[in-house]
Amino acid sequence: MGLRLTGRRGRLIAGGAALALLAGAGAVTAVAADSDTPVTRADRTMSMPGAKIDTSFFTTGATTADDPKPAVLLGHGFGGSKDDTREQAEKLARSGYAVLTWSARGFGESTGRIGLNDPAREGKDVSALIDWLAERPEVRQDADGDPRVGVAGASYGGAAALLAAGHDKRVDAIAPVITYWDLADALFPGGVYKKLWAGIFFTTGSVMAQGNEDEGAEGAEENGGGQGSEEEPGGGAPEGGAQEPGDGPAVTPPPGQGQEGCGRFVEQLCRMYERVAESGQPDESARELLSERSPSAVGDRIKVPTLVVQGKTDSLFPLEHADTMAKTIKGNGAPVSVDWIAGGHDGGAMETDRVQQRITDWFDKHLAEQDSADTGPAFRVSRSGGLDSTSGGVTQRGATGPAYPGLSSGERTVRLTGEEQTFRNPPGGGPPSISAVPGVGSGLSQLGAVGSGISVDFPGQHARFTSAPLTGSMQVTGSPTVKLRVSAENDDDERPVRDAVLFGKLYDVGPDGRRVLPSQLVSPARVEDAAEGRDVTLRLPAIDREIKSGHRLELVLAATDLGYASPGRAADYTVSLDDTALRVPTAPRVDSEGMGLPWWVWGLPLIGLAVATALLLTGRRRTRPVAPDPELAQVPLHITGLSKRYAGAVDRYAVRDLDFRVERGQVLGLLGPNGAGKTTTLRMLMGLIKPDEGEIRLFGQAVRPGAPVLSRVGAFVEGAGFLPHLTGRANLELYWQATGRPAEDAHLEEALEIADLGEALDRAVRTYSQGMRQRLAIAQAMLGLPELLILDEPTNGLDPPQIREMREVMIRYAEGGRTVIVSSHLLAEVEQSCTHLVVMDRGRLVRSGPVAEITGEGDSLLVGVHGDHSAAQLDAWADKVAALPGVEGAVRTDDGLLVRLSGAGPQELLPELLRLDVPVERFGPHRRLEDAFLTMIGGQSA
Repeated sequence: MGLRLTGRRGRLIAGGAALALLAGAGAVTAVAADSDTPVTRADRTMSMPGAKIDTSFFTTGATTADDPKPAVLLGHGFGGSKDDTREQAEKLARSGYAVLTWSARGFGESTGRIGLNDPAREGKDVSALIDWLAERPEVRQDADGDPRVGVAGASYGGAAALLAAGHDKRVDAIAPVITYWDLADALFPGGVYKKLWAGIFFTTGSVMAQGNEDEGAEGAEENGGGQGSEEEPGGGAPEGGAQEPGDGPAVTPPPGQGQEGCGRFVEQLCRMYERVAESGQPDESARELLSERSPSAVGDRIKVPTLVVQGKTDSLFPLEHADTMAKTIKGNGAPVSVDWIAGGHDGGAMETDRVQQRITDWFDKHLAEQDSADTGPAFRVSRSGGLDSTSGGVTQRGATGPAYPGLSSGERTVRLTGEEQTFRNPPGGGPPSISAVPGVGSGLSQLGAVGSGISVDFPGQHARFTSAPLTGSMQVTGSPTVKLRVSAENDDDERPVRDAVLFGKLYDVGPDGRRVLPSQLVSPARVEDAAEGRDVTLRLPAIDREIKSGHRLELVLAATDLGYASPGRAADYTVSLDDTALRVPTAPRVDSEGMGLPWWVWGLPLIGLAVATALLLTGRRRTRPVAPDPELAQVPLHITGLSKRYAGAVDRYAVRDLDFRVERGQVLGLLGPNGAGKTTTLRMLMGLIKPDEGEIRLFGQAVRPGAPVLSRVGAFVEGAGFLPHLTGRANLELYWQATGRPAEDAHLEEALEIADLGEALDRAVRTYSQGMRQRLAIAQAMLGLPELLILDEPTNGLDPPQIREMREVMIRYAEGGRTVIVSSHLLAEVEQSCTHLVVMDRGRLVRSGPVAEITGEGDSLLVGVHGDHSAAQLDAWADKVAALPGVEGAVRTDDGLLVRLSGAGPQELLPELLRLDVPVERFGPHRRLEDAFLTMIGGQSA
């Protein structure tokens, strides 16, 4: 139920729990840092009622009693520990804050039962921690017993920050990230049980953690036992943290006394989950139990500056939670900014560095009271900027607005068509439709951003209403709404169905029929007393997506969904449009020009222009353009005197005095043992590094970084990254779009014909074999039909049939007068696919020329025989030849006989062959490439 903003892949769900109290002398550790500012970390364990809490306190050498700093409390993710927030804590410490992290009850090295931010447990931990900070000389104080303190955390930790602000007036600023406002609404949205997320969450917390196996002492402590920590013998809770008699939570029983199967959860929560999971439907007591532990319970008391960061790709805590959160706190009179990031609990880009920096800026302004601090726009949303042509990942760009628009700003009407439709809720609720799939979200994270996704709606289990194609593009930002008429019935007169459970989805449908469910989000809704027929207004998921011109919007109402519990009894649902208007929010002021721009928007281009001018002026003095060589205009590659030293070396070369030439139509094999300089040569050829000496010319043009002639080169080096749920064709189209070149220049169909992927081209890449992925990567390198194609180990990981297919691809490509350079360790494959070779060793050229010329030397002779002969006849001749003096052996081949000499010469063998009545048609030297290669490099490993 959360994430970690540390740049590491965490558990399926994460989130923060309540803060814990530091006490006594702890271990002080110097923290290694990227900057020169040293950070120290003090680790302490504090005994508290019902738990022992493991904590860390981060400060810098500049944080002293003479110069006290504001404090920041950082909560971690559910299932994690204080270690997950260490990186952010160090950064904040270097930014001038005293930072406290902790492992919440039941996690890490802390003991105790998980109370889900119970005010009587985790909530009191926070207040006790603030009491401790009030005694620290390094921490700035607003008043006696009132430290200057902010709280931040992700998901469950974000809820702890909100609750801290609601329960303790000493909190001065908060920054909750991808968290919930009402946990009951998160797990029971629309009155429907979110079974998969709830199951993951409670299963994660139900495993008894090491260190929580014996809680007898802690149970006694809640009754006033007063056990102290090892670090603070007899200490108990410090001043300000003690509980009054009768004010504590219920006693946590030792193992075996009412906790069977509950793991780390308090029994009340465990039993609630079991009850709801078994019935498949939340009850009122379950809602009350979760709501009273939620920020919504103290929403009217949260009156501090709040930065709300929420994820667009989040089926656990969707944007609706941030919307209510922001509006409530804003209504209390506090400053609020809202930031919708690209990722969320279902994966995607978490924008960790940017988010952490924005949190620091927020605290600089509202905690450290730095007037010059820029807290950013009132509203920001991350949107896809397409694919990065270098990394293959999705780039992010920000859109901003002068105020938070909410989820219904700038509504436009889109008309839907469709008659009244009846569909079935299947018995047992299966098979279910599929939208989001908790636990595998990171694998689907980029799909919505680039125009794909995974969704399944089974025939007969849903209704569908569709708009006409849009005549212009439309940016949807918020929650679309639609009015429906819903009724339900079944065939059981004794137990007639009462309620209908529907799952609303809004698809973006392209002209080609491709359907995308934005962020894989769905809105569940329980329609009570549907047997009587009900008019309902369905609020669809909050999204941010551009619907392009020519696309249609499609409303789907399904009876089931994989992530939720559907009624087990079969029923028929009938749905019609009560109003054909789909109201779509567009947030027109987002991206508006009315906002003041920060200085760098206009300043950096001016600085860049000045730098570019200086570089041009100085560059003209230092270097002159190298004139093209017209005599080499038709030569794909010409290398002369090429040398490259190792970094920092004077006389150690990666490549030295290299000369060779490649002509049109050739398939050139670049061979050499490890360390021969092959990769360095290819990198210089592609303009990635600059040679120390010598020259590389492509089609007569000198190679320089960014030289226009490089557009005539295609390269496949170390494989290519593809989006697995896009088709092969879609991956190639998106890659070419990212280059910014005209679509007609891609020559997509020609490249695909050479790659020969057939029908697989329109299947998802995730279904491809390794060989098909390699051919798709080759096709990507072939886009634009470059005249020179460079392939580095294109057959890696392929089986023999796939290697043969790859060989045919390379040969077909060169047949059109283009040129292929392939670097490979498979010598037998190079021998069959390449027409020419360049052999390197220790950075120098060993040999170059046609394959036949290089392999046509040695002590083996190939005897071609005339006519068709049986294998038995060829074997008989081979046995006779092998018995001749000066012959080491002879074997049958597809072309005749391969004879290895050991003393005899060719001039002596030929008469003997004629004497044995061997019908000689061809007679000449033969040597495998492997033999030739090992001879040339002295037997080194390739």
